[in-house]
Amino acid sequence: MGRNLWADRLLGLLVRFVGLLILLATLATATASFIYNQRDEEEQADRLAMQVNTRLRDQLAVLEGVRALYQSDMETSGPGIRAYLAALQPQVRAPGMQGVGIALAMRRGTPAAAEARLRENYGEDIRVWPETGQPIGFPIVLLEPPTARNRAALGYDMYSEPVRREAMRRAWQTGNAAATGIVQLVQEQEGERPHPGFLIYLPVYANVLPASAGVMASPLGPERAGEPEGAGVVATAKGVRPIEGFVYAPFRVGDLMTAALGSQLSRLHGIEIYAGEGPKAQRVFAHGKLGWDAQEKRIRIADHQWTMRLSYGRFQERLGRPLAILLFGIALALLATKLHRVQQRRLGAFQALAEEKARHAEDRELMMGEMAHRMKNAFARIGALARITLREAKDLEDFEVRFDGRLRALSDAKQMLVSGVVDRVELGAIVHRELELAGVSADQLAAVDGPAVRLDDDGAQAIALAIHELVTNSIKYGALAGKGQLAIDWRREGEEVLFNWTESDLPHTPDCSRESFGTQFIRSLIERQLKGEWQRSAVDHCLRVVIRWREQAPAPLSSD
Repeated sequence: MGRNLWADRLLGLLVRFVGLLILLATLATATASFIYNQRDEEEQADRLAMQVNTRLRDQLAVLEGVRALYQSDMETSGPGIRAYLAALQPQVRAPGMQGVGIALAMRRGTPAAAEARLRENYGEDIRVWPETGQPIGFPIVLLEPPTARNRAALGYDMYSEPVRREAMRRAWQTGNAAATGIVQLVQEQEGERPHPGFLIYLPVYANVLPASAGVMASPLGPERAGEPEGAGVVATAKGVRPIEGFVYAPFRVGDLMTAALGSQLSRLHGIEIYAGEGPKAQRVFAHGKLGWDAQEKRIRIADHQWTMRLSYGRFQERLGRPLAILLFGIALALLATKLHRVQQRRLGAFQALAEEKARHAEDRELMMGEMAHRMKNAFARIGALARITLREAKDLEDFEVRFDGRLRALSDAKQMLVSGVVDRVELGAIVHRELELAGVSADQLAAVDGPAVRLDDDGAQAIALAIHELVTNSIKYGALAGKGQLAIDWRREGEEVLFNWTESDLPHTPDCSRESFGTQFIRSLIERQLKGEWQRSAVDHCLRVVIRWREQAPAPLSSD
């Protein structure tokens, strides 16, 4: 047996080690799969940001081409630019722009040249608007394609609005493309839901410097002198080139992103665009719902940096596959450790069988002795009942009725405990039944009382047999034989039940130094079946027995 035990232990350690290796390997594989999926999504997000930036560069290239064409012939380039844009079709080649336009420089209060350019381009009288207090202005004199929405913006002085003016100044100073902050385009019509928009400006500088006698300092310069008549060239202060106008493009953010992302938009779980960086940046576009795994990328809008946050929501691909690998590894590890558990159960079953055999042998020997003792006690009790009944009976017929009823009650009580026809038995019922069978009067029974304590089958049998033993001994030698006083009570102390049996005024003080076979049996039942304690003491013609046990939890209710 010792050799088998050590072999089982060695096999168990080996199986656990193999299971641990399998678990670690699958954990590493699942982690690698998760990291791979995460990097794959990050690369896709990079490609998507590059796609948006490429689209913006393409649109900026269209503006660069229009500026080059405009600079080649500033006086007569209106019809030429319109023909160029009609042939180029930027709304098809680089969709997302609302159009491409030109804003012409003019001095304050002299819109005639700009209105003449509008009449030349579109064959109708269009006024410059709104009136402004700025020393210069930049009204829109051309905006293609000629849709109804774009026609609503013709003549609008963009320099009159602060957000547009700030972007135009940056483009004027740097010579590079400059984007406005978020604005509402003048193309938006009344009654429509407002869409966030922005504009990109490219400056068109004058080819020649104006004469010194006709110089006007721009708003960017510190001084103001004389003003040139008309429009078309505005001279600036020192360090800033004179400007002819701006080539620009208006954008709706939603249209731009929809065109730039194309079919990729439907594959995204969620995307959000913020005009700027940091927590204070304004959200200008949203589609779907961002997940916990959102990627954050930067997109370039001329001289502005925007933030794009997107998530693919591919839970199964990112977590499902690694989780499946991990679960498969756990299953393998559990399968391996199953062998160890089988070995443990085999060894445990063998040891339990040996212990059970030893316990059965001990119980059998104890029960055989107890059976002989109980038979003797049963006959003694029947004899005592016969004597008690004989003293109470008026005649032979009365004796027969009383004795037959008590004997039948004793048989019913024993049958209830042996067969277990009830799940729970009241402690008070057991005590009263035993005392009734012993011939205790109803007045004496009424004084025997305590809290309701319910016992299961094992507990009821142990207590009933213990009380039966006490009653039998009392009938033979003690208070129930008319040789003293009997007091019985029980109470709860915390989670325990305390049962007291006290016989006083006995002729002799009982000898408790030795225990009979029956007493040993009852102690064994109390300790094993009731998980309690049995204490017996005798002093000054008094016998006291105390039984203490932990109160049993009520059995759960069952439905038929």
